[in-house]
Amino acid sequence: MVDAVAEALTWPFFEPRHRELHARLSSWLAEAKLPEHLSPHATQAELDAHCRDWVRALGEAGWLRHAVAGREHGGESDTLDTRTLCLLRETLGAHDGLADFAFAMQGLGSGAISLASSPALKARYLPRVASGEAIAAFALSEPDAGSDVAAMATTAQRDGDARVLNGEKTWISNGGIADFYVVFARQVAPGATPEARGTGSIAAFVVDADTPGFEIAERIDVMAPHPLARLVFRDCRVPAANCLAEGENGAGFKLAMRTLDVFRTSVAAAALGFARRALAEGLDRAVSRSMFGQRLADLQLTQAKLADMALAVDSAALLTYRAAWRRDQGHTVTREAAMAKLAATENAQRVIDAAVQLWGGAGVRSGAVVERLYRDIRALRIYEGASEVQQLIIARELLK
Repeated sequence: MVDAVAEALTWPFFEPRHRELHARLSSWLAEAKLPEHLSPHATQAELDAHCRDWVRALGEAGWLRHAVAGREHGGESDTLDTRTLCLLRETLGAHDGLADFAFAMQGLGSGAISLASSPALKARYLPRVASGEAIAAFALSEPDAGSDVAAMATTAQRDGDARVLNGEKTWISNGGIADFYVVFARQVAPGATPEARGTGSIAAFVVDADTPGFEIAERIDVMAPHPLARLVFRDCRVPAANCLAEGENGAGFKLAMRTLDVFRTSVAAAALGFARRALAEGLDRAVSRSMFGQRLADLQLTQAKLADMALAVDSAALLTYRAAWRRDQGHTVTREAAMAKLAATENAQRVIDAAVQLWGGAGVRSGAVVERLYRDIRALRIYEGASEVQQLIIARELLK
């Protein structure tokens, strides 16, 4: 099969450096000694070790340098290039969902530091993220505040030169293996009552994993295994110097949204990578499987299915890289990123389901490539803004 990503790189969204980057990453994935695909029956300890191995491999090979901003802090460039993030996630996702996860979380977990921290915090954390020495996490969601960030209940009370955090976060990727967490909390003055709702008082902090008062309360198992946890803060004292954005005029909330705006388009790219792999697997099955005295590919129903899969993949790719290109040109891409994530994740679900169908019974066998993709894709339609939230964003932008 033609390298579909290389073919797409001829589109006007890309520059020669992007084509060279894809070629190098593809060669590395094909030739380097990398972690094997994780068994769906792996233990929590095996999963944690596997993800650490991927972070280490990506860091040693220099790929994580693209996930942080600032050459002086280990970054490949001084700003995050959205097309690069997307291209890396798409290529890694087509290879192994946990490879994509390891790369993406280094970027998302440290993204707020790249965007808004002091030089001291950048120097302390970003070089270790870029080298794979430190694992990052982004802690925004709560039991009653997922898509509805305004319902956040975790608080950060000012106490001299410290901020005291109380509350909990959940569904936190890299929870349990991260060395530090970017945590969002509602800032309150001593003796004051926290807001019941709203985003104006939300602040952001860097919390090291060994900080007293911070604990991993629960490890969460999901259908596509990756490190995930519920976090609890009990009088957790964080130095004021670790504050990324104070809770004034919505500074913390705006920082969270800026971080998500960078990486939301890359979620679409990861879904695109899953879909491209599923289409390739479906094509391989169609041309190699004999049925009723002919190839499966010779049946018109199969050809119609393959056509629909190809259409879904290319339409998602166009929306994804339009959003990435526009952001790299300095445009606000709230609507474009929402369209890309919505289309790419929903389309990928359909493409992967079709690939499983083409594989028949072999497609639902535990450990099969299409079975793994089927589990991998489902969460992407929920995290970093569920599909329904993306629809609301698109409509809101249209109605402005």
